Amino acid sequence: MTGLTFNEPNSGGYIRSNSFVKHEVPLGMVTIEGGSFTMGQVQDDVMFDWNTTPNQLHVRSFFMDEAEVTNSEYNLYLQYTKDVFPPSEEKYKHVYAAALPDTLVWRKSLGNNAVLTENYFLHPAFADYPVVGISWLQANEYCKWRTNIVNLKKLIDKGYIKNIFASDSTRNFFDSERFLYDSDRLFAEDSTIYKKGVNQKVARKQGAERPSKDAFRGRKISKADGILQTKFRLPTEAEWEFAAKATAGNRDYNMIKGRKKYPWDEKYTRASDRKNRGNQLANFKQGKGNYSGISGWTSDGSAITIEIKSYPPNAYGLYDMAGNVAEWVADVYRPMIDSEANDFNYYRGNIFTKKMIDENGKVVIAGEDIPTVYKTLPNGKIVPEETPGTIKYIPITKTDAVYRRNFSEANNANTGDGDLSSSRLYESSPEAFANNTNMYNSPKEPEIVRNDAGEEVSKLDTKKRTTLISNETRVYKGGSWADREFWLDPAQRRYLPEYMATNYIGFRCVADKLGPMSNNNSRTTRNR
Repeated sequence: MTGLTFNEPNSGGYIRSNSFVKHEVPLGMVTIEGGSFTMGQVQDDVMFDWNTTPNQLHVRSFFMDEAEVTNSEYNLYLQYTKDVFPPSEEKYKHVYAAALPDTLVWRKSLGNNAVLTENYFLHPAFADYPVVGISWLQANEYCKWRTNIVNLKKLIDKGYIKNIFASDSTRNFFDSERFLYDSDRLFAEDSTIYKKGVNQKVARKQGAERPSKDAFRGRKISKADGILQTKFRLPTEAEWEFAAKATAGNRDYNMIKGRKKYPWDEKYTRASDRKNRGNQLANFKQGKGNYSGISGWTSDGSAITIEIKSYPPNAYGLYDMAGNVAEWVADVYRPMIDSEANDFNYYRGNIFTKKMIDENGKVVIAGEDIPTVYKTLPNGKIVPEETPGTIKYIPITKTDAVYRRNFSEANNANTGDGDLSSSRLYESSPEAFANNTNMYNSPKEPEIVRNDAGEEVSKLDTKKRTTLISNETRVYKGGSWADREFWLDPAQRRYLPEYMATNYIGFRCVADKLGPMSNNNSRTTRNR
């Protein structure tokens, strides 16, 4: 429309990527085409807690893991972390420990589960079983790592970066965001590793020397090239429930036929087809003291968790969206679904941030430009606030949000939840809130105090607390091997503090799909 041509030196060399055709499906994932659905309970509310009130919502298209993250996949993450951040180095001593699963979740005061405590995570017999003992915080860190590793492998395969895994002398740390904004200091400032950029035409002046064969060629990769994978993350509650219900399985043209109580299109937990009639369609607890049936006639195939993909997938091709393990989702928990909440891509828990920039206009790197900051969780575990070597992010300020109509503050966990701190009058009457800073009287973070020896120690919250609900409490969805049939309904929701872990909660990742919501060129799908 201007007459200037993209990617031409004689037209200014302005960039437009021509390489992006469509978003490829990440390895191990399936495409979930977004749409409208009823989030919340469609059966009777037998708990009478009004916690899953039906609400009409719309979600965007996304990619989702076809099964939960397994022990072997998580163990790969641990091996990489230990290699890049060796615990023997003082500045990294808490990084690897913070990522370790809590294998003691299998212990019971009156149970003989020592064999699971010692073997479930590492023994090859359980390699393809879903990982458990992972907190919400740890699951998020895994998603960040997976983003970086997928992008690193993609860049190596395309020849943009040397294969750093083939060198024992090179620290294998890679961060996608830093690659885009601070690549000169990545790889310990070894400029030979990032050896090739995106090809572009360059107008060379007459008589100018040709660049050497070892010189960096092309231009540096940017987000506008569409080469890097979008971030892996935990699904929002709305995305998880939409994917689990898989209403595409009971769609008739542009209508949904009937109501689905489970991820499969059946009214009961047992299969009705001739080949599998009577078999359970999920791994769950069928009664007191009955986790799998009688000896010689197992009802669901496993007393605890079971190998992923052991049961048929739902209409989207997703396995174990009911049973096996419950799963972490991204949302902060509140005991309601607000009927006035955003009806497009609903999510509670946004914290809007920005990159921390130094006085020279460069991004600040945690663990390099500033020391790595560690914090003590309420359970006493020490974790880094940011992974060393990554860009430091800080919450936006009121100045950043001035005159905005779509948001007004950084932390939006309390928005519209009835909490006094969400009130427009809170700033003018803080004394009314002074004695109870937590809406639900939840445990507080530890204080750092000095003991009699002058050492800094964590002082844990010993006050009697009436609930676990706070801004650090997260939703988990789906029934598990330890749950009764009621919890197999995708609409059911429970919660746990983000730093806790159990032997029945795992997780899977999602990634945003960019571009059109469907790869189908027609606006209507005629198949039924």
